[in-house]
Amino acid sequence: MLKLILQRLAMALFTLLTVCVLVFSITEALPGDVCTAYLGRDAHGVRLENCRQARNLDQPALQRFADWGSGVLQGSLGISVKRDKPINDLVATRMRNTAVLALGAAVIGIPLAIFLGVIAALRRDRPADILISGGSIFAMTIPEFVTATLLVLVFSIQLQWFPAVTTVRHSAPISELLPNIVLPMITLALVMMAHILRMVRSAMIDVMASDFVQMARLKGVPFWRIVCVHALPAAMLPTINIIALTVAWLLGGAVIIEQVFNYPGIGTLMIRAIYDRDLPLVQAIALILASVYVLCNLLADLSSLALNPRLRTAR
Repeated sequence: MLKLILQRLAMALFTLLTVCVLVFSITEALPGDVCTAYLGRDAHGVRLENCRQARNLDQPALQRFADWGSGVLQGSLGISVKRDKPINDLVATRMRNTAVLALGAAVIGIPLAIFLGVIAALRRDRPADILISGGSIFAMTIPEFVTATLLVLVFSIQLQWFPAVTTVRHSAPISELLPNIVLPMITLALVMMAHILRMVRSAMIDVMASDFVQMARLKGVPFWRIVCVHALPAAMLPTINIIALTVAWLLGGAVIIEQVFNYPGIGTLMIRAIYDRDLPLVQAIALILASVYVLCNLLADLSSLALNPRLRTAR
């Protein structure tokens, strides 16, 4: 078990190192000049040279990568070129906002998706299953921005229950964000529920047809106990990775949803950094999002190892 955990940790660290190299290389290969975009019409002569020297852009690429990597290891993501502020400060509030949005969507979406997936599996090919499965397929096929737009039309324009876009500052307290977070949260919950629901339904159908469930029925075990104690935990094993990827997608910013609602999260900040050609900020956010995905995958792998003895004994 310890060997498997160390292997997963080593692979996660190698993946992060590879991501660091790729992120830096891709942003360095982008056309244009950071200081030229920052200074605009004043980008010439001494001012342009001073800007490059102040940001170490006159150094070789390998030296800049080494400086950037050492800063990351020390917990410093650098300085934003466009905003001239520490990237740590810029990212902190945005990640908080995205985390609040993701947590709300996960708390609503994951339990509801599991419940509906179980109901659909137990009522297979019946009206409840047809309705739930049809709704999940419909939600999977509709683009996210269409779902968001429909919610805005109904709840913001027609009913006027919630604001259509977020108008508060990114550093506003959470209490001010709450009225603006409802529609983005519902949109994310609907999108994530569809994928988890389908996986739970499929896994639950397979488990309910397995030998140990049939044996429990023959022994007279109550049906609710068979479902909740025996079948559901077994069905959750193949679903863990899907849930982990979904949570990573939520924490990664759900860029499209944040753009539609003008929500001050990490995804919106990354889009603006790309528009501003703020490459240090783009590098930092890309590294953060990749780290979130790697961490969630690592937790999913470790959870699978802990819950499924066959994965441990097969090695």
